[in-house]
Amino acid sequence: MDLLNTLVDKGLRRETPTREEALAVLATSDDDLLDVVAAAGKVRRHWFGRRVKLNYLVNLKSGLCPEDCSYCSQRLGSTAGILKYTWLKPDQASEAAAAGLAGGAKRVCLVASGRGPTDRDVDRVSDTIKAIKDRHEDVEVCACLGLLSDGQAERLRAAGADAYNHNLNTSEATYGDITTTHTYADRVDTVHKAHAAGLSACSGLIAGMGERDEDLVDVVFALRELDPDSVPVNFLIPFEGTPLAKEWNLTPQRCVRILAMVRFVCPDVEVRIAGGREVHLRSLQPLALHLANSIFLGDYLTSEGQAGKADLEMIADAGFEVEGADEVTLPEHRAAAGPGGCGSHAAAGGCGSDGEPAGGGVCGTAEASAPASAEPRTDLVAVRRRGAGTDLAPNA
Repeated sequence: MDLLNTLVDKGLRRETPTREEALAVLATSDDDLLDVVAAAGKVRRHWFGRRVKLNYLVNLKSGLCPEDCSYCSQRLGSTAGILKYTWLKPDQASEAAAAGLAGGAKRVCLVASGRGPTDRDVDRVSDTIKAIKDRHEDVEVCACLGLLSDGQAERLRAAGADAYNHNLNTSEATYGDITTTHTYADRVDTVHKAHAAGLSACSGLIAGMGERDEDLVDVVFALRELDPDSVPVNFLIPFEGTPLAKEWNLTPQRCVRILAMVRFVCPDVEVRIAGGREVHLRSLQPLALHLANSIFLGDYLTSEGQAGKADLEMIADAGFEVEGADEVTLPEHRAAAGPGGCGSHAAAGGCGSDGEPAGGGVCGTAEASAPASAEPRTDLVAVRRRGAGTDLAPNA
């Protein structure tokens, strides 16, 4: 299977595949799925062994967002019945973070809905970072607050933030179809601001919004050019009450192929399975661990995830191990070269579910192929009612 052999060789050398090769991965048949997993798994194990990094989301402010991102349950005009609350106090956020850390997470991702933070918001988040690090000195903290203004990334870095997440979500060509209140260029600019401030940049995508194969390849190649330390792959959660509620375009097999393509294009980067894995990968989640080296533990921003205990059992049963707090996530060449030693517990990876979706032969056609339609599994979409912003115990 010349395609897969070529991709493995390129992945081990950190060489970029061609667009045609990336498209061909997405065009492989279900009959070849295990061959694709085996090939991408070689690249994953070469750079990350059998370690799985656990990350934990804390939704600092939920709902009531003025942006119109079509995939998001917190968007302007959303009628999804999600939790809505204003900023958590630092001690509340710290308590929420502690639950994830006790469950095995080494990174806490602090997320807030909205276009971007005010300077007062940056002060709030800075106080929250201090509260968390006062209790857990070695924890990695990633902020995900939307579009950054000049100087805000530097302030977050000074406050102790290790990373900043801002996803591109989809290709530049289709970005205007899902969001009109800001632009693709705005998102790229925020990733650049994070990099320039010495924060470890995290930026990813959402699959399943009706995009073509070319769009998926375009956004992943754009991400490679931005060179984030981590790439979260979200699978659209079609919330009732959002414009994309009827977009059930993903099968478990297609999700696996997407993850494999991302691994081949970004071989030495932390690839995270983010929002929607339970909804769309379902029983193939353990197989996906052969491609990605990072997941979120427990719940997401506005939806419930798999039980934290089940996450840990899945990792162990699949023959993987949870990455320890003292282990460096990224390969040595990236950890040494990145800003502030990216990849160490001081500045690694990223968070990743901004907006919450927190979505023939091996040498098949390189043209876009329509994904097989999937039966809607609305029974798997559960609104988060526990954890941050509630009086109920979190899932961690």
